Amino acid sequence: MHIAWLGKKSPFCGNVTYSREVTNALLDQGHRVSFLHFALDEESDLQTWPGCEEVSLPFLYKSQVYTIPTLRSSKVLMRSLEELKPDVVHASLTLSPLDFLLPEICEELNLPLVATFHTPFDGKRRNLKSGTQLLTYQLYAPFLAYYDRTIIFSQVQRDLLARLGVAASKVAVIPNGVDVQKYCPGPSNIKSELNAKRLFVYQGRIATEKNVEAMLRGWKESEMGPECKLLIVGDGPLKPSLEPFYDSEYGIIWWGTEPDEQRRIEILRGADVFILPSLVEGLSLSLLEAMACGVACVATDAGADGEVLEGKPLEGDAGIILRTQGVAGQLRTLLPVLRGNPEFTKRLGQKAIARVVERYTLSRNIEQLVKLYTKLLEERRVQLSDWRYQGRTKIS
Repeated sequence: MHIAWLGKKSPFCGNVTYSREVTNALLDQGHRVSFLHFALDEESDLQTWPGCEEVSLPFLYKSQVYTIPTLRSSKVLMRSLEELKPDVVHASLTLSPLDFLLPEICEELNLPLVATFHTPFDGKRRNLKSGTQLLTYQLYAPFLAYYDRTIIFSQVQRDLLARLGVAASKVAVIPNGVDVQKYCPGPSNIKSELNAKRLFVYQGRIATEKNVEAMLRGWKESEMGPECKLLIVGDGPLKPSLEPFYDSEYGIIWWGTEPDEQRRIEILRGADVFILPSLVEGLSLSLLEAMACGVACVATDAGADGEVLEGKPLEGDAGIILRTQGVAGQLRTLLPVLRGNPEFTKRLGQKAIARVVERYTLSRNIEQLVKLYTKLLEERRVQLSDWRYQGRTKIS
């Protein structure tokens, strides 16, 4: 099967990771993948993705959150799809105006079109940020009806789209998956590098919706002591305003963006606790990666993250779930407990691995994805057959 994948290659973010992991897995299964991504003509320093045919789409601006394409980008996309002749087009939506033009382009070329809708949310709408994200859902909902299928990550997200009028038949729930061959427990020297006896890690954007300041405040007020370190892996607009007030004096280490995947895995393998204090989320790949590495995870119930950690009645949770409101106060109570109970965090890490293996592997994700592609191709063949039959009937 030939898949034309439209997504992001930079700057590093969850969308980039999703595109890389899924397209690589499709290639490994013998499918052909053409990767269309936003790049300037003069950009030559982007690492190629082995096995992928690449097409560069021109843009004016791109960030971890959204992309502004040039007026020429839709023509480049149309011409490229005409030449590539894929079986299916899959757009990992980049929050750009091109997202709204894709259905028309694919309809003209008679190509099945799938979207992955990553936009974070808080189904309970408990804060201003979740209200802002809801506006994005309201903006996209009418257009998602023109995609053959929209992939989302959880039942909660499906319910939200249903309330906005997106038909259930147009939505497929396929949770994110992590490669458990790569992301798994293993040796790590990160603690000795950082001179830490207990290591807590946050990995993600340093932005308002991630609620990083509340986590930092909770850590600072907990007085964790010199043997505990909080490692902040990532970058973002709030970093310059937070770093001067939460520094090494409190055991906080600002690592910055880590582009090397193997290094990120080493950090997770050496961590005792992973913290994700977000106000809104989709389904965090960083959370799943930490769980797969056997790290005890603490996350808010924003998006689908609470669903990932929540257990069945007799099973117990696979991590600790926080409310999005009052994160600093909750952490102030919780962090000393996690510091002083290594056996407890170890058990949580074991439960986290089991949960990922049961529900959130990349192989399971790809299996469901290929089934969806196959179903759409069959639907399209039936449609074409019906159209031809109707045409012959009219002629006769």
